[in-house]
Amino acid sequence: MRKMFADTRELRILMRQNIRLAKRWAAGQMGAAAIDQLRELTKTFGFSLGRGDFRYLDGGWYVTHAGLLRLSVRSRCDGIRVEQVRHFCDPIIGRWVFKATVYTSQRSKGFVGFGDADPSNVSPLVRGAEMRVAETRAVNRALRKAYGIGLCSVEELGWVSEPAKSPDPSRKSNGFHTSNGSNGNPSRLRDQLCLLIRQYNLDPGLVKAYAAHFCGTETLKDASRDLVESFISHISSSAKEDIDGLICKLNSFSRPPEVKQ
Repeated sequence: MRKMFADTRELRILMRQNIRLAKRWAAGQMGAAAIDQLRELTKTFGFSLGRGDFRYLDGGWYVTHAGLLRLSVRSRCDGIRVEQVRHFCDPIIGRWVFKATVYTSQRSKGFVGFGDADPSNVSPLVRGAEMRVAETRAVNRALRKAYGIGLCSVEELGWVSEPAKSPDPSRKSNGFHTSNGSNGNPSRLRDQLCLLIRQYNLDPGLVKAYAAHFCGTETLKDASRDLVESFISHISSSAKEDIDGLICKLNSFSRPPEVKQ
């Protein structure tokens, strides 16, 4: 890899700090190959483990968004442009796609990276923030291309879902809860609808059209929370009891192809 930083006294100090922290945090789980890679990453990019520029997860190193941004500042990045790829976005089910372009200098033609996010590939801790996650992933990928970093970034990692735990009926909450447990959060309602669509392999466009018709609004986003809850409950029971009938109902909302004359 091309070295971006001179082998200075400060860099040697940083390398010793990184190795010391890595051995302390990994508790003997890190092999010689990982230590060698740590040295190379420190020497080449000036990453600091103490500042959170990169992390050791599941036997491998991953760069972080903060580390990439600090690298771009040290490298005097000329600018980053981010734009939404609207054709692939669907706010109703929480799917977002962004395109980021990194300009390393004024003469740079740009390094492009794409990032996507939806409820199926983000942590439950950031559910409802898929748009920001997608933007961050796009910027990370573009920065990694611009500065020749082969490591994946932490923010680009998908989320491995775990079996849902049964709620404890003995525990009570002082917050307001609706009948479907959404706790009044619109993002939770959207997640529930998204899960139903994926679970039963339904057409998102037809589901949205059916939802608007069910709620009596022009579009689903114009419907009240109570109406959306009712629709989710209705489509969930319909899918369980008669999936063929539900698909037939959804197909009735498909637009007939235009006849060219």
